[in-house]
Amino acid sequence: MPYFYGFFYDYYYIILVIPAMILAMWAQFKVKSTYNKFSKVRNTRGITGAYAAQAVLTHYGISDVRIERISGSLTDHYDPKAKVIRLSDDVYSGTSIASVGVACHEAGHAAQHAENYAPIKIRNSLIPFCNIGSSLGIPLAILGYFLGFEPLISVGLLLYAAIALFQVATLPVEFNASRRALKVIDETGLLYGEENDGAKKVLSAAAMTYVASMIVALANLLRLILRFNNNRRN
Repeated sequence: MPYFYGFFYDYYYIILVIPAMILAMWAQFKVKSTYNKFSKVRNTRGITGAYAAQAVLTHYGISDVRIERISGSLTDHYDPKAKVIRLSDDVYSGTSIASVGVACHEAGHAAQHAENYAPIKIRNSLIPFCNIGSSLGIPLAILGYFLGFEPLISVGLLLYAAIALFQVATLPVEFNASRRALKVIDETGLLYGEENDGAKKVLSAAAMTYVASMIVALANLLRLILRFNNNRRN
């Protein structure tokens, strides 16, 4: 078989990774369109995202976490080292259903850290391996292939697998943060009636992006395993 059709002709990418990437693009479109839709709907109480995030912190008895504004769109996140919830401009001062849902979700992450939520500890422990795997995994596997040194291929694939494992570990963390957010929204009356459904749709759409990222990572890992195994036999 010509060399082009051996290592460099990556048909596994076509049948595995491209469909996963299409799903990821659809998930990104879905989260943006859903967020845009409910960012135009003002909540009945007129509360801001910052107020909603503080309500979640108060509900969990958290008093050592600050809430700050950050520039950008959908740049919201919780920084556990600084103990700061950073909310984008539209979310921080916004009074939309989307603003409340997103802000409460980030506050849900703060609650996870405050309670030493086990899955978030597992995910965070994978970060160093994920960083190494993203930079060295594939290069080591390719180097092992060209050197004909199979243990190096295995090490490279094992390091790269940390990326997929990190994405798998991310799912329970994100889903739990959303459940915490929706629970507090419902129990404290931050949103009313159909507004709760709107917040749930926003967070569900966001969750799909993490599912899609996991599928892309797993598809890439499977592609590499099949690709290197196939070339070992040729």
